[in-house]
Amino acid sequence: MKCTLHNLGCKVNSYETEAMRQLLEAAGYEIVEFGSETADVYIINTCTVTNIADRKSRQMLHKAKKDNPNAVVVAAGCYVQEAGGKLLADEAVDIIVGNNRKGQIVEVLDEYFKGRNIDDSFIDINKTKEYEKLEINASLSHTRAYIKIQDGCNQFCTYCIIPFARGRVRSRSLEDIVGEVKKLAKSGCHEIVVTGIHLSSYGLDFDNTEYNAQPVPNAERLLQVLEAIAEIDGIDRIRLGSLEPRIITDAFLERLSAIEQICPHFHLSLQSGCDATLKRMNRRYDTQEFYEGVKKIRRFFDKPAITTDVIVGFPGETQEEFEVTREYLEKINFFEMHVFKYSRRRGTIADRMENQVPESVKSERSDVLIELDEKLSRAYRESFVGETQEVLVEEYTERDGVKYAVGHTKRYVKVFIPVDGEDGGNVNINAEVPVIITGLFGKDSVMSKVALAN
Repeated sequence: MKCTLHNLGCKVNSYETEAMRQLLEAAGYEIVEFGSETADVYIINTCTVTNIADRKSRQMLHKAKKDNPNAVVVAAGCYVQEAGGKLLADEAVDIIVGNNRKGQIVEVLDEYFKGRNIDDSFIDINKTKEYEKLEINASLSHTRAYIKIQDGCNQFCTYCIIPFARGRVRSRSLEDIVGEVKKLAKSGCHEIVVTGIHLSSYGLDFDNTEYNAQPVPNAERLLQVLEAIAEIDGIDRIRLGSLEPRIITDAFLERLSAIEQICPHFHLSLQSGCDATLKRMNRRYDTQEFYEGVKKIRRFFDKPAITTDVIVGFPGETQEEFEVTREYLEKINFFEMHVFKYSRRRGTIADRMENQVPESVKSERSDVLIELDEKLSRAYRESFVGETQEVLVEEYTERDGVKYAVGHTKRYVKVFIPVDGEDGGNVNINAEVPVIITGLFGKDSVMSKVALAN
């Protein structure tokens, strides 16, 4: 039986989609690329972070049924939790699988094909304390693998629906994490990206401690995970997912910087550079604390890549508040900024706030920050020209008749390496190659040449 999967949303979703794919493949399903040919089973791992994500989720479910009206279409994930059983009223959807049930995808399909009731494939995610066991044995890229160590969020930012779609903080055991990473290393992966819905809360549930009772997130548990991964043969790089700004302390950075494999690439979710806006968002830090954290990172790591998320047009955001944010972003000097226009989510506090910002104003402000992002990113990439950097090669590609090897530095700068001509060399996939950065290449990458040994 042919099965195809399509992922929408975050890196955690991507990980879970790959885990489902491997479970189905092990059960005998023939996995085909989504859209390449018709399948018997379509699994759409949905997202609900914005209204646009909801719409895309519905569109992909309908596309699946249109591609093969006789196929079984499975809606899985966050939009399922948000939309609930209403999705079953949609003629395009045959099965719903909520969060914390993706690991049972094979059993759910088996029961469906036997004509049995599968109501337990959707649960009240806010009432479970169980961490769903999912894992992957190998990465499709064979160079970098994402590993999920935590699910759920206790933050309840006023704009965010995710705590309702993902539930409360649930953490994975250290033993399970190490076991999966060992399998990934054995399969040839050299880089591990540690991720979760609210990564800084890892282990909070182990201690049975309320998040608000701690001035700083539970860094000790996360550090133990990173130190254990670093001990595994074959893992040359460890990259962190999004971190809570409050976790950035001298003690945390001192231990982190002692781990040789840690990539100096930090994603600190900011959302706004204006304290008044942060307060309305129910973010648990202010701009000064965030700024001090960035300065600490730059003290412990050389030229770290610092990236962030920013929301424009949050309810009540005045032009003056937006200008405060713009100036603050330039002061921080990020490598990359992911700019989002505020999206109203029914059921959140922000949806009921007054002074909603018009879409046209959101678009204007978004354009300003995207232009700033391009400027800051270009300057950061230019700062490496003339330097030697280690690149983990991920793939070959061709542009304008020239063949390149493509990979990323530890700071996640995308690098093109010509593999023909005098600048070429013995550049193999999944190898770390020393290169000299020679200049910018396009809007998001740099050009290089192999640094040949003397």
